[in-house]
Amino acid sequence: MSLLAQLSTAITTGTIEVVDLTAPLSASTPVLQLPEPFANTIPFGLEEISRYDERGPRWYWNNIHTGEHTGTHLDVPVHWLSGKDGHDVSEVPLRTLVAPAVVLDASARAAEDPDFLLSVDDIREWERENGPLPDGGWLLYRTGWDARSREQETFLNNDENGPHTPGISADCARWLAEEAPITGFGVETVGTDAGQALALEPAFPCHELLLGAGKHGLTQLRNLASLPPTGSLLVVSPLPIVGGSGSPARVYALVERG
Repeated sequence: MSLLAQLSTAITTGTIEVVDLTAPLSASTPVLQLPEPFANTIPFGLEEISRYDERGPRWYWNNIHTGEHTGTHLDVPVHWLSGKDGHDVSEVPLRTLVAPAVVLDASARAAEDPDFLLSVDDIREWERENGPLPDGGWLLYRTGWDARSREQETFLNNDENGPHTPGISADCARWLAEEAPITGFGVETVGTDAGQALALEPAFPCHELLLGAGKHGLTQLRNLASLPPTGSLLVVSPLPIVGGSGSPARVYALVERG
């Protein structure tokens, strides 16, 4: 039996489970809110073209209205000034879109402190227990924040000082950008950076450093709790928008069970 046939059989029999990591897109999908004077993306919306009526008696279809960075989405280097000479979303290598993934679980610490920042030491401790980060793969950062993802207010967690969501320290972002072998970093929050990342040095270090290094980000993931620490195969399916700085994406993982 060929390898692809073995894979197909394993999925059919449940030996390999396909775990959906994607938040459904709708008008209620939370979107990032930047303070004035910065411009913001639009929420997701559908504009009906026809629905089995005089505009089209046998078919239903819509125009979609959305930003590139809405819902579960992929960030690529040109999204940030530091990566402006890098590739757009239509040029992401296929080896990045189908790649091994590991999960670092900091949900207990994020539950205690919504501004929790992961450190390099935290990742090194994880590596001592689980092995090295995957070469050319993804580090997925579980914080439990996906439990909030159905409601904008609790998901963004704003107060008079701005949003409060977990992320990583500037030193950790630099280490992931410059030393770690990964191609990308995925999170459950609205963006790869912490809610208070404007105050870090550099500001928004995940965007500034990882995208500047030609790496990638994934945001608003769900169901990371269903993945093992190591051994998953991640599949990311963005729209190949020419010139695009990112795209909503269907993201899922293949996980060996039993």
